[in-house]
Amino acid sequence: MSRAQRVFDVIGACAGLAVFAPAMGVIAAAVLLDDGGPVLFRQERIGYRRRPFQILKFRSMRDGRITRVGRLLRATGLDELPQFVNILRGHMSAVGPRPLTRDDVDRLGWTGAEFDFRWMCRPGLTGLAQLLGARADADALVLDRVHANGWSLSLDCQLIAWSFAVNAFGKARIRRWFPALTPRSAFARPSGPETGAIS
Repeated sequence: MSRAQRVFDVIGACAGLAVFAPAMGVIAAAVLLDDGGPVLFRQERIGYRRRPFQILKFRSMRDGRITRVGRLLRATGLDELPQFVNILRGHMSAVGPRPLTRDDVDRLGWTGAEFDFRWMCRPGLTGLAQLLGARADADALVLDRVHANGWSLSLDCQLIAWSFAVNAFGKARIRRWFPALTPRSAFARPSGPETGAIS
């Protein structure tokens, strides 16, 4: 990670926490009042250079079911706001590949050295695969390679702007409004490893 990218991430995370602090307070109260359970969800994910870290999210499930508040949080991506803290801790970047669990990596068969490029940049709070809804792993790898090929301030700013639109209007609505924005149409697929499907 370049010094410029790290400065961008820290400034962005601090600004994000300041801007969303009121909303985060309301969300925390809503999660707590909905079912009385913990506000935050923690889970191990695989990060930079395949090192594990604990990702933070607002809890959206209980007993294997999505809660009423959780349904809204997932639809708008607001459940991921606590990841500003992960960015400040250096576990994540504002923009990057989707943070995967170890089970995801094993299931997708991304354990080999040919997939190491994906972990040469930090996972992102948002990113191409997250916004474009890549579900096939080959599509996700195409998009992850864009991040791995080098940091772009212009691309990061565009994706962050799209993320704000998702927070405001919801993922489903944004994808209905812009159906041409799909993983296959956004970038030509380079040759490379291809396997199963991503969830």
